[in-house]
Amino acid sequence: MSIIKFLTSKTFFTQLLLAIVALVLICFFMLKWLNISTNHGDFETVPELKGKSISVAQIELEDNNLVMKIQDSANYNPDYPKFSVIEQEPPSGTKVKENRKIYITLNPSGYRKMNIPEGLIDKTFRQVKPNLEALGFKIGKITYVDNLGKDMVLKLTHKGKTIKAGDKLARTSVIDLVLGNGNRP
Repeated sequence: MSIIKFLTSKTFFTQLLLAIVALVLICFFMLKWLNISTNHGDFETVPELKGKSISVAQIELEDNNLVMKIQDSANYNPDYPKFSVIEQEPPSGTKVKENRKIYITLNPSGYRKMNIPEGLIDKTFRQVKPNLEALGFKIGKITYVDNLGKDMVLKLTHKGKTIKAGDKLARTSVIDLVLGNGNRP
């Protein structure tokens, strides 16, 4: 039997028709199974979590069949309470499938502690001020005492206590400076 005769035979067309029907049925049942197993069209709405504590956020996510994943804490934000949610991904109002992971970023308990750098004493105020401000410290009260070096930093204090290189203070701490006024003692 030649190939042309076989391709035009009744047996070939019967087998081809059966293969097409089988393929259509398999596709139909596969699509129905996917709709059922993936909960097609069933969504959960992500709640607003910003500003809420971890425990409240956990309860809200569990009520919505969602899973909480905590990312690393961010820089301290004084606008939010300590250990509260300051960012979430995906954002609130988004429609997601159940058991989706919601990534949250927490507000730490306070500003990060920074080391006081070395070499600030016996430098001019003009040199010391940008160094401290770059680290996040604030310059507080400036006091002048008799010293030959005009505007030379003689001492750093925080809340009345003298601080030295290597001491740790929270960012945004106010550092008071004692400077020389250029007069002989």
